[in-house]
Amino acid sequence: MMNNKTCYMKGLQDGVPIFLGYLAVSFTLGIAAKKVGFTPFQATIMSLTNNTSAGQFAALGLITSGATYLEMAITQLVINLRYFLMSCSLSQKVDAKASFFHRLLIGFNVTDEVFGLSIGVDGDLNPAYTYGLSTMSIPGWALGTCLGTISGNVLPPRVLSAMGVALYGMFIAVIIPPAKKSRVLAGIIVVSMVASFLVSYVPGIRDISLGFRIIILTVVIAGLAAVLFPIPINATKENPYAA
Repeated sequence: MMNNKTCYMKGLQDGVPIFLGYLAVSFTLGIAAKKVGFTPFQATIMSLTNNTSAGQFAALGLITSGATYLEMAITQLVINLRYFLMSCSLSQKVDAKASFFHRLLIGFNVTDEVFGLSIGVDGDLNPAYTYGLSTMSIPGWALGTCLGTISGNVLPPRVLSAMGVALYGMFIAVIIPPAKKSRVLAGIIVVSMVASFLVSYVPGIRDISLGFRIIILTVVIAGLAAVLFPIPINATKENPYAA
C-alpha cells in the first residue's frame, strides 16, 4: 500500500475532474439560492455542510414554502439515504487499521463521485486518498455555489432566468442514462412525475405541506418499486434488472 502522502496526492489528482464538475453544477444552485434570498456567505456555508445537489435543491424549495425544521430534517434523511449504503460499502473497503475518527471524516463527504473513485481503489482504501478527493470536491462545490449567488447581483435577470434552468437540466442528465437502460426505472420516473403533479391538486393531499408531500411520495414510490421490482442478485451495473 502507498504511504499516506502518496495516497493523498493521488486523491488530489483524481479529484480535479470532480472539482470542475462540481464547480459548474453548483453554480446554478447558487443562482437558485440567490432567488430564495440567501447571501453568498449563507449559500457557501450551506454547500460546505451539505455536499449534495438533491438535498440542497430540496432544502431551497422547503425554505421557500416555509417548511418546519422537522420537515427539513426528515426530507434530508430520506433524500440522502443512499449515502448510508455507500458508507456501509466503504466501511468494508477501508483499511482495517483505520480508526473510527478516520471513518467518520470519510463518511462526511461520501458523494456519488467520491464514493465511485474510493470504492474502485485496488486493495484496501487508505483514508488519505479519500481526503485528497474531499480536498478537491468540497471547495469546488462551495466555490461554485458562492459564485452563482454572487452572479445573482451582477447578471441581468433574463440571463439568470435562463441559467436557472440549468439545474433542472442537471437532474434530467442524471435520470436519462439509467432510464434508457431500464424500462422499469423509466416507468418509475414517469410515475413519480405524475404523482408529484397530482398531489399538488388533489383535495386534502394538496393541503399537506410541501416537505411532507416530498417525504410521503419518496417513501411510498421507492418502497413499492423495491417490493414490485427487486433487483436480482446477479444483476450487473450496466443492467441492474438483468435476470
